[in-house]
Amino acid sequence: MRKAEIKRETKETNISLSLIIEGSGKSKLDTGVGFLDHMLDLFAKHGRFDLSISCKGDTDVDDHHSVEDIGICLGQAFAQALGDKRGIKRYADISLPMDEALMLCAVDISGRGFLGYNVEVPTEKVGSLDTQLIEEFFSAFTREGGITLHFKELAGKNSHHIIEACFKALGRTMRAACEIDPAFADEIPSSKGLI
Repeated sequence: MRKAEIKRETKETNISLSLIIEGSGKSKLDTGVGFLDHMLDLFAKHGRFDLSISCKGDTDVDDHHSVEDIGICLGQAFAQALGDKRGIKRYADISLPMDEALMLCAVDISGRGFLGYNVEVPTEKVGSLDTQLIEEFFSAFTREGGITLHFKELAGKNSHHIIEACFKALGRTMRAACEIDPAFADEIPSSKGLI
């Protein structure tokens, strides 16, 4: 079973995170940011990951530090759980509809962190969350996870739906990319022999 536990404590946040890749989609989330809890619950459910996150952050200032640092920890957790990435399928993509929103998401667990974020969110906030922080979350996740991730919004008007499509799509693509390919279970999926 591939799993990880991450603890991160700074002057701004105190985070405990656990991840099981071969999970059942269960989540226990207390990030201090309600909308992020909702999105991470969807990510875990659609990825079939078991995910537990506790974050005590300086949300009296704003949500920035909590959102970014949780992205850091989640990326680190995937990097730790996947180890040398032996046998993984590595690549995955999906076009995921969420009502009027349609999101293209593509992942390469490449060892190289890159975010292509072609997403237009029409409002500055969803609930109390600054929607600019969604890109910060994904940027931290990709950097720390060594993951190349592209989002391209193909359609969308409702901010909640657009962001929800991103998280559901990421769950589905990460699940597929993390799967072990039985035909190549003992191989590193790279011509370099290392990811």
